[in-house]
Amino acid sequence: MSHATLQSPIGPILVSADDKLLTGVRIGASDLADAPTPLLREAIAQLAAWFEGRLVDFDLPLAPLKSPRGEDHSAAICAIPYGETASYGELARRISSSPRAIGQACRRNPMPIIIPCHRVLGAGGVIGHYTGGEGITTKLWLLQREQRKG
Repeated sequence: MSHATLQSPIGPILVSADDKLLTGVRIGASDLADAPTPLLREAIAQLAAWFEGRLVDFDLPLAPLKSPRGEDHSAAICAIPYGETASYGELARRISSSPRAIGQACRRNPMPIIIPCHRVLGAGGVIGHYTGGEGITTKLWLLQREQRKG
């Protein structure tokens, strides 16, 4: 496992990968870092471009999640377009799941920003929760960043 850190507007972001797949993104963490691999350099470059408003869709090889249902939840989250949001309930209806399961998928998301769980809100646009960085403050920053569209 290799690691690299991006210094971002929301604090350090630790990116982890094995030889071929991105395995994790941790907002607010920089406790591990070593010589970045080509994949980590690409992930850092794409994240930096996202923060600069030059990238809206990531193109990185991601490690599969532990279950097919987790993959379904992740795909539903990734289908929310840049700059838009969807509610836990709306996503649940789209994939025949439950709002609680969508919330758990967001909470367990190993790659925030890349799998954009910040785009998932509670009913009526309630901000909901966020486990990355400084929690709701970080989620609001990410949403506002996308609203600026560059």
